[in-house]
Amino acid sequence: MWREFTYWLLQYKRTWRGTIVISVANPLLFLLGIGAGLGHLVDRHAPAQIAGVSYLAFFAPGMLAAAAMQTGFIESAGRVAMAAGFDGSYRAATTTPLTPAQIMAGHLLFIAFRLATSAAAFVVVMLAFRVTHGWWTLGALAGALLTGLAFGAPAAAWAVGLRQTRHINSVFRFVIMPMYLFSGTFFAVAELPGWLRPVAYALPLYHGAALCRTLSLGTATLAGTAVHAGILLALAVAGIAAARVAYRRRLHP
Repeated sequence: MWREFTYWLLQYKRTWRGTIVISVANPLLFLLGIGAGLGHLVDRHAPAQIAGVSYLAFFAPGMLAAAAMQTGFIESAGRVAMAAGFDGSYRAATTTPLTPAQIMAGHLLFIAFRLATSAAAFVVVMLAFRVTHGWWTLGALAGALLTGLAFGAPAAAWAVGLRQTRHINSVFRFVIMPMYLFSGTFFAVAELPGWLRPVAYALPLYHGAALCRTLSLGTATLAGTAVHAGILLALAVAGIAAARVAYRRRLHP
C-alpha cells in the first residue's frame, strides 16, 4: 500500500505547484466574486433566507464541500481509469508483489492526501475572509475530507472497470455539476420547490454542505452531525468495499 502511495506522491511532485495555485485561486475567486460580490445584494434583501448570517459565511463552507466533491471525483475517476488502462500504472504494479487491494488502498490514500491539502488551502482562504474561526475550522476541514471520500471511493470503484473514459465527462456534466445547484451550496434547500426538496435532501453533497456549514458556523448539533457524517461515511465505506471487488476483477481477471 505504501509503495503505491509513494508512487502517486512522486508523480504529484511534478505538478504540485499548479494544483496549489488552483486550490488557492479557485476559492479566492469564488469567495470574491460570488460570496463577497453577489453576497452584498443577498445580505441587503434576503438575510432571513440564509439563517441570519452573511451570505459569504453561508456560501463559503458549502463551496468547500462542493470543491471536495469535485476533487474527489476527478482525482478518483479520471486517474483510476487511466491507471487501469492497457498502458496504465496499475498494469505495471500487478507485476510486483502488490495485490489489487494494496494498489487500491495506496491510491485511495493518495486521494485522501489530495483532498486534505486542497481543503486545507480552501480553509486558509476562508480564514482570511474571517468566515470561520477557532476549533470549528478543523471540523469543517474534516467534513470536507469526508465529503470528498464519499464521492472518491465510489468513483474509483466505478472507474477501475471503465473501458471508455468518455463516460467520466458525461457523469461529471450530468451528475456532479447539477449537484452544485441543488444541494444547498449557493442557496438554502428550503428555497427549492416543495416537490424538489426530498431529492435535494437525498443528495450526498447536501449532507457534505450541511456538515461543513454547521461546523464552520459553530451551529452543529450532535444529532445533525451524526446523521450527515454517518451518511457520508457509509458512502465512503461502501465505495471502498465495492472498489476491493472491482479492483480484483479488473487487475486479476
